[in-house]
Amino acid sequence: MKLIYITLALATCAVMAQAQSFDGSKVGKGLRFMPKDSSFSIQWNTRFQNLYEGKYNIESEEWNDKFLIRRFRLKFKGYAFDPKLEYKIELAISNRDQKNSSPEDGSNIVLDAVVKYKFHKNWQLWVGQTKLPGNRERVISSKDLQFVDRSNLNSKFTIDRGKGLQLRHEYSAGSMVLREIVAITMGDGRNDIDANSGGYNYTARGEILPFGKFTNKGDYFGSDLAREASPKLSIGVTYDYNQDASNSGGQIGKALDTNSTVANIVIDAMFKMNGFSFMGEYVDKWVKSGDATSGLNSSGDQQAFYTGNALNLQAGYLFKNNYEVAGRFTSTSPENTVKALGDDFDNNRYSIGFSKYISGHTVKVQSTVSYVDYETVADSKDEYQFLMQMEIGF
Repeated sequence: MKLIYITLALATCAVMAQAQSFDGSKVGKGLRFMPKDSSFSIQWNTRFQNLYEGKYNIESEEWNDKFLIRRFRLKFKGYAFDPKLEYKIELAISNRDQKNSSPEDGSNIVLDAVVKYKFHKNWQLWVGQTKLPGNRERVISSKDLQFVDRSNLNSKFTIDRGKGLQLRHEYSAGSMVLREIVAITMGDGRNDIDANSGGYNYTARGEILPFGKFTNKGDYFGSDLAREASPKLSIGVTYDYNQDASNSGGQIGKALDTNSTVANIVIDAMFKMNGFSFMGEYVDKWVKSGDATSGLNSSGDQQAFYTGNALNLQAGYLFKNNYEVAGRFTSTSPENTVKALGDDFDNNRYSIGFSKYISGHTVKVQSTVSYVDYETVADSKDEYQFLMQMEIGF
């Protein structure tokens, strides 16, 4: 099935190359095509990440490692009929990218399939499946990260993607920029084809940029690759309300045998200047109504909604030769209902990252070394982690 998708994509692009006008390209901007009548446009990007991952358990002195294709993506974007009517399609091909799917659930290839309509000055309506306006680190593309991968805060507490409507607005007040986003989506995450088992998901986000916009939308990519000449700051707040959620993580995670309303609040910030960058996030997630646990599953194991709080702080400096050194501290504290299952505990992660940007975020080599300190009375789970990854794209 994956081979079919790839073949169709390549065949489509080959036909387009014959029938349409090539509209220029360079590394990171993909292949762009437009017909002579300018009735539509398409930009095609492909990228993949080769990842080596090693873990050393301090107590058992055991080393485990693996090499895998972390991500393999095909992305298409452009406009149809009118530049005000944009679209974005992104497909995930690698097995690691589809880890949340199962044979019973079918394919989990589609990441984004969304239409963006600019119906009025500074207003946009998004329709389809795409990322929700949640924590900043999640909204930042996986190709634009400062470290090899996102933090543990994101993996445990993100609201990820959803299917439905998003209304977005932006305006300026002097040098200051303000943004508001509201979304109404299904609460079951991406690619679910069953009838909605619970209520709807409601998300609201506000952002303030007191010193104006970042260069090249730098508030949504890691590292100060634009080398901001003056201070740039963005502060965002998100509130998410998932009514009668049925997955352990709300939009993601294991399907549970009960429905509970889950709420999530995120506060984040991004600062950049002269090669220095800082990003911070705090998230708090809780069961607002209903049971935090869902009894036993078919295997006789207790289940629970993954709730609690987390903090992530990271900063880095990009040298003029495009090498970067960065540090990150992440602390996650799941609630007692989660810890009682024995699946997860409070932990602190201390990470150092080294990156070489060959062509921005499009072609780069990154490595991350982390020490994970689990706060538990059980046998020590403390470990060292080593990640090294190469990103190649066009």
